[in-house]
Amino acid sequence: MFEQTPELGTAQLFAIALLIGALVGTEREKKKVDTQRPSFAGIRTFMLLSEAGALSAWLSVQTSMPLIFGVTLTGLLILIASAYLLEKRADPASVGLTTELAALTVFLLGAAVMFGHAAVAVGLAVVNTSLLAFKDPLHGAVQKLGKEDIFAGLKLLIASFIVLPLLPHQAIDPWNALNPYKLWLLVVLISALSLIGYVATRWLGSARGVAVTGLTGGLVSSTAVTLSMARESRAGGEAVKDDAYAAGVLMAWIVMFARVLGMVALLNPSLLKPLLWPFGAMLAVNVGFAGWHYLRSLSAAGHQADTMGEVPLKNPFSLWAATKFGLLFAVVLLMVEIARRSFSTAGLMYVAVLAGTTDVDAITLSMVDFAREPGLLGTAAQAVVAGVLSNTVVKAGLTVVLGSRGLARRMIIATVAMMAAGLLAIWLV
Repeated sequence: MFEQTPELGTAQLFAIALLIGALVGTEREKKKVDTQRPSFAGIRTFMLLSEAGALSAWLSVQTSMPLIFGVTLTGLLILIASAYLLEKRADPASVGLTTELAALTVFLLGAAVMFGHAAVAVGLAVVNTSLLAFKDPLHGAVQKLGKEDIFAGLKLLIASFIVLPLLPHQAIDPWNALNPYKLWLLVVLISALSLIGYVATRWLGSARGVAVTGLTGGLVSSTAVTLSMARESRAGGEAVKDDAYAAGVLMAWIVMFARVLGMVALLNPSLLKPLLWPFGAMLAVNVGFAGWHYLRSLSAAGHQADTMGEVPLKNPFSLWAATKFGLLFAVVLLMVEIARRSFSTAGLMYVAVLAGTTDVDAITLSMVDFAREPGLLGTAAQAVVAGVLSNTVVKAGLTVVLGSRGLARRMIIATVAMMAAGLLAIWLV
């Protein structure tokens, strides 16, 4: 076998450093060409900067003289400052420091490679290049955020890193069901998922297409999507759009199913296996109906179904809303524990159905802990399915009460088919 020599290993590290410089330098060179503005650094300069960082770090290690790296870094800082001042003098409107900071970062990444952190350096190089390349999308996303959105993010950080560590990490009730730390941790998880969905909706712009409305709106609240489209279907009075509205509602439900599976996979993967068959069956039926109605809407309306109004979604995170969810979740946990101790499996199913009428997340998260006890995995899976079916029936009922007749008929058929598929999968498994 060919054995790698120390010299070959060093050469590979220098090659990695050069590639890091080339990666970032390519993006900066492209930017310089596109903007037709002078810049002190292009692809060659960035490669040389990375090599300088690697070489100074290597010499410092080989000679046991850290001063070599320190002096080189100081010289680079002087060079970058001079280049910035000259660029500012040539173009007073230029105030950015992006290229200068990128040059300093590349130098340090090249040095990190020789100091034994090649994997970290390469990963950071990819991240930095992405940040440089995605300037316009990032700026556009920030411009779409309002003060309410920023405050919501800050509140989530406060709930995660200030409130959470202060809560007791032990049960505080006679049934050993309520652990404040775990309760609030799950509240933060659900709030974060909703906030991510909301940001995705804002990032993608106005939700006018059926796919965008259903999928991104479902990340925030499938119930909100159902309510909005049901009302629009009745207010619009256009039967030709019933298929489009049905497709949008069903797409939001698809996201709801995927969200439940994602929570289970994250918190208790063992519960995922018994859920795959019923959820897979319901998802397959849901996807089939959504695709069918969407294609019918395109054919019937003769356009891309982009005239639908936006779903009126507000930022879903607030401390009061999080607290209310925590209280609801605590009540569900107590009901589940009492049902487990006092009643049969049927009693637990009643609890799941009742909880599912208002919220899917609470019963799902309670069953995540319930399933950890020996012999209760199958029961927990059935309870999750019962809660999801209950929630789906309630949302279908909303379309019947608030929506047009055409939408109500389509949703009843889809709901019955999904329920039959889910129950059949449970029976067969």
